[in-house]
Amino acid sequence: MIKCIIFDMDGTIGNSLPLCIAAFRKSIEPLAGRIVSDQEIIDTFGPSEEGTIKALIPDHFEQGLEDYLKYYRELHGMCKAPFDGIIDAIKLIKSHDIRLAIVTGKGKRSADISLEAYGISSYFDIVETGSPLGPRKAQGIKDVLERLHISPQESMYIGDTPSDITASRDAGVPVIAAAWAETANREQLQAFHPDEMFTTIEDFKRYVEKICQEQ
Repeated sequence: MIKCIIFDMDGTIGNSLPLCIAAFRKSIEPLAGRIVSDQEIIDTFGPSEEGTIKALIPDHFEQGLEDYLKYYRELHGMCKAPFDGIIDAIKLIKSHDIRLAIVTGKGKRSADISLEAYGISSYFDIVETGSPLGPRKAQGIKDVLERLHISPQESMYIGDTPSDITASRDAGVPVIAAAWAETANREQLQAFHPDEMFTTIEDFKRYVEKICQEQ
Protein backbone atom coordinates (compact mmCIF):
# COMPACT_ATOMS: atom_id res chain seq x y z
CA MET A 1 0.00 0.00 0.00
CA ILE A 2 1.30 3.44 -0.94
CA LYS A 3 1.00 5.96 1.89
CA CYS A 4 3.18 8.79 0.56
CA ILE A 5 4.09 10.15 -2.89
CA ILE A 6 6.97 12.61 -3.09
CA PHE A 7 7.44 14.96 -6.04
CA ASP A 8 10.42 16.79 -7.45
CA MET A 9 9.62 20.31 -8.74
CA ASP A 10 11.60 21.56 -11.75
CA GLY A 11 10.78 19.44 -14.79
CA THR A 12 8.33 17.28 -12.84
CA ILE A 13 5.55 19.56 -11.60
CA GLY A 14 6.28 22.38 -14.04
CA ASN A 15 8.51 23.20 -17.00
CA SER A 16 10.57 25.56 -14.86
CA LEU A 17 14.15 24.65 -15.84
CA PRO A 18 14.23 27.24 -18.68
CA LEU A 19 12.97 29.81 -16.15
CA CYS A 20 15.79 28.93 -13.73
CA ILE A 21 18.43 29.23 -16.45
CA ALA A 22 17.05 32.57 -17.69
CA ALA A 23 17.05 33.99 -14.14
CA PHE A 24 20.59 32.74 -13.54
CA ARG A 25 21.88 34.33 -16.74
CA LYS A 26 20.24 37.69 -16.03
CA SER A 27 21.61 37.76 -12.49
CA ILE A 28 25.09 36.32 -13.10
CA GLU A 29 26.23 37.82 -16.40
CA PRO A 30 26.23 41.51 -15.35
CA LEU A 31 28.19 40.72 -12.21
CA ALA A 32 30.55 38.27 -13.93
CA GLY A 33 31.12 40.59 -16.87
CA ARG A 34 30.84 37.78 -19.38
CA ILE A 35 28.39 35.48 -21.14
CA VAL A 36 27.49 32.34 -19.19
CA SER A 37 26.33 29.33 -21.18
CA ASP A 38 23.33 27.22 -20.26
CA GLN A 39 25.59 24.19 -19.84
CA GLU A 40 27.90 26.07 -17.50
CA ILE A 41 24.90 26.83 -15.30
CA ILE A 42 23.53 23.28 -15.50
CA ASP A 43 26.92 21.85 -14.54
CA THR A 44 26.60 23.56 -11.14
CA PHE A 45 23.23 21.96 -10.36
CA GLY A 46 22.97 19.72 -7.32
CA PRO A 47 23.25 22.36 -4.63
CA SER A 48 20.45 24.92 -4.39
CA GLU A 49 20.63 28.22 -6.30
CA GLU A 50 22.91 29.55 -3.57
CA GLY A 51 25.44 26.92 -4.64
CA THR A 52 25.22 27.97 -8.28
CA ILE A 53 25.76 31.63 -7.40
CA LYS A 54 28.72 30.75 -5.18
CA ALA A 55 30.26 28.60 -7.91
CA LEU A 56 29.95 31.17 -10.70
CA ILE A 57 30.30 34.56 -8.95
CA PRO A 58 31.68 33.91 -5.46
CA ASP A 59 32.79 37.54 -5.05
CA HIS A 60 29.24 38.79 -5.67
CA PHE A 61 27.27 36.12 -3.81
CA GLU A 62 24.79 38.25 -1.86
CA GLN A 63 23.96 40.55 -4.76
CA GLY A 64 23.82 37.64 -7.18
CA LEU A 65 21.40 35.71 -5.00
CA GLU A 66 19.04 38.65 -4.49
CA ASP A 67 19.14 39.41 -8.22
CA TYR A 68 18.41 35.77 -9.02
CA LEU A 69 15.36 35.69 -6.79
CA LYS A 70 14.13 39.00 -8.21
CA TYR A 71 14.43 37.77 -11.79
CA TYR A 72 13.04 34.35 -10.89
CA ARG A 73 9.87 36.01 -9.65
CA GLU A 74 9.70 38.53 -12.52
CA LEU A 75 10.22 35.87 -15.19
CA HIS A 76 7.85 33.30 -13.71
CA GLY A 77 5.43 34.09 -16.51
CA MET A 78 7.66 31.78 -18.58
CA CYS A 79 6.13 29.00 -16.52
CA LYS A 80 2.74 30.32 -15.42
CA ALA A 81 1.24 27.00 -14.40
CA PRO A 82 2.21 23.39 -13.73
CA PHE A 83 2.14 20.87 -16.55
CA ASP A 84 -1.35 20.23 -17.87
CA GLY A 85 -2.88 17.39 -15.90
CA ILE A 86 -0.43 17.32 -13.00
CA ILE A 87 -2.79 19.09 -10.59
CA ASP A 88 -5.53 16.60 -11.47
CA ALA A 89 -3.15 13.78 -10.54
CA ILE A 90 -2.20 15.54 -7.29
CA LYS A 91 -5.86 16.09 -6.38
CA LEU A 92 -6.63 12.42 -7.05
CA ILE A 93 -3.77 11.32 -4.79
CA LYS A 94 -4.92 13.70 -2.06
CA SER A 95 -8.52 12.49 -2.27
CA HIS A 96 -7.38 8.97 -1.37
CA ASP A 97 -5.64 10.09 1.81
CA ILE A 98 -2.16 9.47 0.42
CA ARG A 99 0.31 11.91 1.94
CA LEU A 100 2.01 14.30 -0.47
CA ALA A 101 5.42 15.93 -0.18
CA ILE A 102 7.99 17.76 -2.27
CA VAL A 103 11.72 17.15 -2.15
CA THR A 104 13.52 19.58 -4.43
CA GLY A 105 17.02 20.85 -4.95
CA LYS A 106 15.66 24.40 -5.13
CA GLY A 107 16.29 26.78 -2.27
CA LYS A 108 13.35 27.58 -0.01
CA ARG A 109 12.77 31.09 -1.34
CA SER A 110 12.55 30.10 -5.01
CA ALA A 111 10.47 27.03 -4.17
CA ASP A 112 8.03 29.25 -2.29
CA ILE A 113 7.78 31.58 -5.29
CA SER A 114 6.82 28.69 -7.58
CA LEU A 115 4.42 27.10 -5.13
CA GLU A 116 2.67 30.44 -4.73
CA ALA A 117 2.57 31.03 -8.50
CA TYR A 118 1.10 27.55 -9.08
CA GLY A 119 -1.33 27.80 -6.18
CA ILE A 120 -0.53 24.29 -4.95
CA SER A 121 1.06 24.78 -1.52
CA SER A 122 -1.98 23.45 0.32
CA TYR A 123 -1.74 20.01 -1.29
CA PHE A 124 1.62 19.15 0.25
CA ASP A 125 2.19 18.08 3.84
CA ILE A 126 5.94 18.72 3.73
CA VAL A 127 8.30 20.63 1.41
CA GLU A 128 12.00 19.78 1.74
CA THR A 129 14.30 22.16 -0.14
CA GLY A 130 17.94 22.03 -1.20
CA SER A 131 21.22 23.02 0.38
CA PRO A 132 23.94 25.36 -0.92
CA LEU A 133 26.50 22.79 0.23
CA GLY A 134 25.51 20.07 -2.21
CA PRO A 135 22.83 17.55 -3.21
CA ARG A 136 20.59 16.39 -0.34
CA LYS A 137 17.60 14.77 -2.01
CA ALA A 138 18.23 11.34 -0.50
CA GLN A 139 18.35 12.88 2.96
CA GLY A 140 15.32 15.02 2.16
CA ILE A 141 13.33 11.91 1.22
CA LYS A 142 14.42 10.16 4.41
CA ASP A 143 13.47 13.22 6.47
CA VAL A 144 9.97 13.33 4.92
CA LEU A 145 9.34 9.66 5.67
CA GLU A 146 10.66 9.96 9.21
CA ARG A 147 8.42 12.94 9.92
CA LEU A 148 5.37 11.16 8.50
CA HIS A 149 6.25 7.79 10.11
CA ILE A 150 6.04 6.03 6.75
CA SER A 151 8.41 3.32 5.53
CA PRO A 152 10.34 3.63 2.24
CA GLN A 153 8.41 0.66 0.82
CA GLU A 154 5.14 2.53 1.39
CA SER A 155 6.25 5.54 -0.63
CA MET A 156 7.55 6.59 -4.03
CA TYR A 157 9.48 9.48 -5.52
CA ILE A 158 8.80 11.15 -8.88
CA GLY A 159 11.61 13.06 -10.59
CA ASP A 160 12.94 13.91 -14.03
CA THR A 161 16.72 13.38 -13.78
CA PRO A 162 19.12 10.46 -13.25
CA SER A 163 20.19 12.05 -9.97
CA ASP A 164 16.57 11.79 -8.80
CA ILE A 165 16.71 8.07 -9.48
CA THR A 166 19.99 7.58 -7.61
CA ALA A 167 18.76 9.69 -4.67
CA SER A 168 15.62 7.56 -4.44
CA ARG A 169 17.68 4.39 -4.53
CA ASP A 170 19.91 5.76 -1.77
CA ALA A 171 16.79 6.40 0.32
CA GLY A 172 15.39 2.94 -0.45
CA VAL A 173 12.32 4.38 -2.16
CA PRO A 174 10.76 3.18 -5.45
CA VAL A 175 11.14 5.80 -8.16
CA ILE A 176 9.13 6.97 -11.15
CA ALA A 177 10.97 8.78 -13.93
CA ALA A 178 9.01 11.80 -15.10
CA ALA A 179 9.99 12.02 -18.77
CA TRP A 180 7.26 14.37 -19.95
CA ALA A 181 9.22 17.65 -19.91
CA GLU A 182 10.99 18.92 -23.01
CA THR A 183 14.18 19.03 -20.93
CA ALA A 184 14.03 15.32 -19.95
CA ASN A 185 16.56 12.92 -21.49
CA ARG A 186 14.47 9.78 -21.90
CA GLU A 187 17.29 7.48 -22.99
CA GLN A 188 19.44 8.54 -20.07
CA LEU A 189 16.60 8.09 -17.60
CA GLN A 190 15.85 4.61 -18.93
CA ALA A 191 19.53 3.66 -18.55
CA PHE A 192 19.19 4.24 -14.79
CA HIS A 193 16.35 1.68 -14.60
CA PRO A 194 13.58 3.50 -12.73
CA ASP A 195 10.76 1.36 -11.40
CA GLU A 196 8.41 3.11 -13.83
CA MET A 197 8.87 5.77 -16.51
CA PHE A 198 6.17 7.87 -18.12
CA THR A 199 6.58 10.11 -21.15
CA THR A 200 3.14 11.70 -20.82
CA ILE A 201 1.18 12.97 -17.85
CA GLU A 202 -1.88 11.12 -19.13
CA ASP A 203 -0.02 7.81 -18.69
CA PHE A 204 1.13 8.92 -15.25
CA LYS A 205 -2.45 9.81 -14.28
CA ARG A 206 -3.63 6.35 -15.33
CA TYR A 207 -0.92 4.87 -13.11
CA VAL A 208 -2.04 7.09 -10.23
CA GLU A 209 -5.65 5.98 -10.74
CA LYS A 210 -4.52 2.36 -10.52
CA ILE A 211 -2.64 3.02 -7.28
CA CYS A 212 -5.61 4.81 -5.78
CA GLN A 213 -7.99 1.98 -6.69
CA GLU A 214 -5.72 -0.47 -4.86
CA GLN A 215 -5.75 1.53 -1.63
